[in-house]
Amino acid sequence: MEGKKITSFKDLEVYRSSYDAMLIVMKEVLPKLPNMEKYDLNDQLSRACKAIPRLIAEGYAKRHQKAGFQRYIDDAMGECNEMVVSLSQARDLYDKYLNVKNCDDLISIYDKCGRQLYKLGAAWTNFKK
Repeated sequence: MEGKKITSFKDLEVYRSSYDAMLIVMKEVLPKLPNMEKYDLNDQLSRACKAIPRLIAEGYAKRHQKAGFQRYIDDAMGECNEMVVSLSQARDLYDKYLNVKNCDDLISIYDKCGRQLYKLGAAWTNFKK
């Protein structure tokens, strides 16, 4: 995508990566967690993974307002960090139920998304419409 004009939040790599990761979490991780985690880790992972692409989309709508945009990007970064911790907990507590490599891959994706969001927030004012 480098060099391509950004005309939609869907053009942002961080949006696409976080959306794809959300699908994996919802379809491959959450169904395998034990029932005792239904109202804790399961709920937290579900809310956080769905929030990231939503926050990016909402922030993009406010891209003309530096403070408004930055707030959504900061919130999405926080959710990425939450996903890293929650997936690490799920992997370490429930390695008998979950695919550990899959969790490690997702942790890497969310870590990268957090770094991308940081750079996006810092560089946004330099982007041309």
